Amino acid sequence: MPAEPRRVEPVRVEPVSEDVLVDRVVERVLAVGRERPGAVRLLVDGHPSTRPEDLADRLVAPLRAAGRPVARVRVQDFWRRASMRLERGREDPDALLDEWVDMAGLQREVLDAVGPGGTGRYLPSLRDPATSRSTRAAYVEAEPGLVVVLDGALCLGLGLALDLTVHLALRPATLARRTAPDAAWTLAAYGRYAQEVRPEDVADVVVRVDDPRHPALVVR
Repeated sequence: MPAEPRRVEPVRVEPVSEDVLVDRVVERVLAVGRERPGAVRLLVDGHPSTRPEDLADRLVAPLRAAGRPVARVRVQDFWRRASMRLERGREDPDALLDEWVDMAGLQREVLDAVGPGGTGRYLPSLRDPATSRSTRAAYVEAEPGLVVVLDGALCLGLGLALDLTVHLALRPATLARRTAPDAAWTLAAYGRYAQEVRPEDVADVVVRVDDPRHPALVVR
């Protein structure tokens, strides 16, 4: 289903360094944590070329330095079994957008587990994305004040229970240029994502990364 559009607000674009970007996101996480008790569930979303995992990794140390325990979780470790996600072939853009993530598993084993009324025990990974086999990971007790830091692509608009979202945005021309020829089939999925989900409208924090050396924070 298309995402509910936000009210259109004036925006400005603020160039920031990578260190400042990390500081700003950490500040947002801590602010969310002050507003209410319990875990904070954060997603960094972006095309693989934006390397959302790098930003997610860089958040861990400053969050821990601020006194918040961190669970670092990868969305791709909660992909559905290969037999299911590739049922329509290996290059189906609609399946990539709609069917690759095991939303029920990620929701149940991580987001709901650490959320209000949850079990307080989360699963850090479910399946190896390369082999599709169970990782056999053990459940982990959620420490008070836990921050779950997720990273992935095409993850907004899935209905996941998240408290803060960051989207690493690319212009369509940049997206096409950064996509390898053997992954060109994925561009249709990102086109649908931009049109139906509108990640730059629904994310709490938007960072333009057309030039990865000079990120720019979109300030509403």
